[in-house]
Amino acid sequence: MTADRPLTAHPARWVPTLYFAEGLPFVAIAMVSALMYKNMGIADAQITLWTSLVMLPWTLKPLWGPLLEMFKTKKYFVVGTQFIGGVTFGLLALTLPLGGFFRYSLALFAIVAFNGATHDIAADGVYINVLSPKVQAQFVGWQGAAYNIAKVFTQGALVYVAGQLELSIGVVHAWMTVMGIFGGILILLSLYHARVLPSGGAATGVTTLQEGFATLWDVVRTFFQKRYILWGILFIILYRFAEGQAIKIVPLFFKAARDQGGLGLTTSEIGIVYGTFGAAAFVIGSLLAGYFIAGRGLRRSLFILCCFFNIPFVAYAFLAITMPTDLRVIGGAVVCEYFGYGFGFTGLTLFMMQQIAPGKYRMAHYAFATGIMNLGMMIPSMLSGLVSDWLGYRNFFIWVMVATIPSFVMTWLVPFRDTESETADTGSARGGAAGAAGTATAHAPEEMP
Repeated sequence: MTADRPLTAHPARWVPTLYFAEGLPFVAIAMVSALMYKNMGIADAQITLWTSLVMLPWTLKPLWGPLLEMFKTKKYFVVGTQFIGGVTFGLLALTLPLGGFFRYSLALFAIVAFNGATHDIAADGVYINVLSPKVQAQFVGWQGAAYNIAKVFTQGALVYVAGQLELSIGVVHAWMTVMGIFGGILILLSLYHARVLPSGGAATGVTTLQEGFATLWDVVRTFFQKRYILWGILFIILYRFAEGQAIKIVPLFFKAARDQGGLGLTTSEIGIVYGTFGAAAFVIGSLLAGYFIAGRGLRRSLFILCCFFNIPFVAYAFLAITMPTDLRVIGGAVVCEYFGYGFGFTGLTLFMMQQIAPGKYRMAHYAFATGIMNLGMMIPSMLSGLVSDWLGYRNFFIWVMVATIPSFVMTWLVPFRDTESETADTGSARGGAAGAAGTATAHAPEEMP
């Protein structure tokens, strides 16, 4: 092990809970908040704009990452941010009955986002500093499983609970309860990790603010000096261009009344669709993609992965045109899209690992790549509500299919930085594919070793 002190707890005792805690706030803001606001009467354009904007910290987190090296241990930040996140969710729950609940809750979601992004930096730091490369490889699949469980629990189970509570105690109190559950879980995790989590290393290497900014500047400078970096940035942004527009609108489309062009599902039905059909398809797609890339290599697989990622968005156009009432048909469409999403997203993750990250600052440059990816998601997500209101749900999802074209073009044209042999490429794919399943689940992957 490479920890500053002997490892006192087996990784199985803290890796899953650590990455469950990493996924929980992200999915709560990215997906669940949109449905909550929809049920509380906020317009689609307002929902998509503001719930996307408050996620900016996950894009900017590389900017303050080096400064965390100056203070305490990484465990200190993990435990502290989990506790603060839990308290913030609790305060957010208390704002929902207020007249100005939308702006108050958004402000608290912004705090959750900054807190969560800081937690992600520290959590990945613990993982990388404490575990040897061999053990990192052994437990990278646990990361993915835990992140997936967080997504299923948040977007499936808790949304289902909210739907059931809406029928008995009303919409406001239902979502107060769910936000309170988020907070309680994070506080319990902070208490647990205070006992079992390794320190992750003391504050070393960066001792002054000047050194912190100097390190940050060197990270930025060397990132933009990489060969083909502009091509790489365009690829990262455009690969998810269509998804960035669809991701916020899909749950709103599911919830909207049928006379408004939506499917008129209840909140509990949406929880079932996401938490059962979608989750299983996503996990299967992610796992199969790892074996697929391992057999062909990333270079030969990338365009096929792009097809799997983008073409299944036609499922939502199909639902918007045919307006089915059978939950099995709707669930089947979600299975197609989520399987393709899990299968195809692996290509983007491995491209960032193999083509963007390698170099002097591997983890930091991967963080920059994911930050750029999040920015590329955030901007179209912010505007998606306006476009949907203008076009209507049916024409909006047809437009989403048109918006996949830049992804195909850039995937076909993007150059690779080096001419690795097929063997080396395959070896990297084997090492990275397991982690891709976990990073894909948040719709925003984090730094992986």
